[in-house]
Amino acid sequence: MIKDMDKLELSTQMIIREALRRNINVEILDYDDNFIRLNKNGKIEYIKQATKTSADSYITSLIMENKEVTKLVLREHGIKVPDGISVHSKEEALEKYAELAGKDIVIKPKSTNFGKGVYIIKNLCAPEDYSKALDHAFEYDHTVLVEEFIDGREYRFLVIGDEVTAVLFREPANVTGDGTHSIEELVKEKNEDPQRGTGYVTPLEKIKLGEVEREYLKLQNKDSTFIPEKNQTIYLRENSNISTGGDSIDFTDEMLQSYKEIAVQSAKAVGAKITGADIIIKDIKAEPDPWNHGVIELNFNPALHIHDFPYKGKNREAEKKVLDLLGY
Repeated sequence: MIKDMDKLELSTQMIIREALRRNINVEILDYDDNFIRLNKNGKIEYIKQATKTSADSYITSLIMENKEVTKLVLREHGIKVPDGISVHSKEEALEKYAELAGKDIVIKPKSTNFGKGVYIIKNLCAPEDYSKALDHAFEYDHTVLVEEFIDGREYRFLVIGDEVTAVLFREPANVTGDGTHSIEELVKEKNEDPQRGTGYVTPLEKIKLGEVEREYLKLQNKDSTFIPEKNQTIYLRENSNISTGGDSIDFTDEMLQSYKEIAVQSAKAVGAKITGADIIIKDIKAEPDPWNHGVIELNFNPALHIHDFPYKGKNREAEKKVLDLLGY
């Protein structure tokens, strides 16, 4: 067994365990970077953070990292993406406020992962909310995208090779009331689940009650001292990333093949062999049309563990697909 393996991200641990099962020699080159080397019969592969591999070129990862370029490429391939603009300063963005007032919008940095710096504003009617969201997004990049909000639920399609390995619905960070405890107390209780931790070493991340969560509660005329009724679900964020405390629910078997094909087409459009395609779908029982779905992101370093250890659902053994792709 590899020494101190529990210090690594869970997705990397999964790759290592499967590699050892296949009699592949594993070396940990850098614990902090989750950088490993595999060697079997002279075939050597380097893997960083479980899904950064030789299967994808450097330029492919750069395309996916840049959300503006990703949208351009996908649009050229006839794939539905949200309309929007890019702004390079807060002043430039504020000049667009009158055009955006009353609309549902998404504000996000051009080049971040894991939902960092993303704000969703429904029925924009308060300049101060718009201003605050811009400040937050510009902390992560010098260019910010302001996009239309596509109504529906967001699903993560894990594409490995030429197929969808798993589909996950990520429910935004939330608590369910018992009629007695406050939101803050419910968050603390939910975070006691051993499946929740920090630093991606557990299947789920702990829920935070930071500025974003408190602002979202404020939009609902609530704060952390509010006591929800029994079985009342209170959402703490609009975005659904597992990294911000969301719950993972497997939808692989429920998803229509036509949406899986869109995810694979999206990956091929940017030349990716491994990606996490985030697709908003209004009705998963209806066939795709421009009004029912939109591809909002392609992620160049998708987590595997969320598909193996969902909050609800089946283990999809995603690490096996990665090693198959690499020829082991």
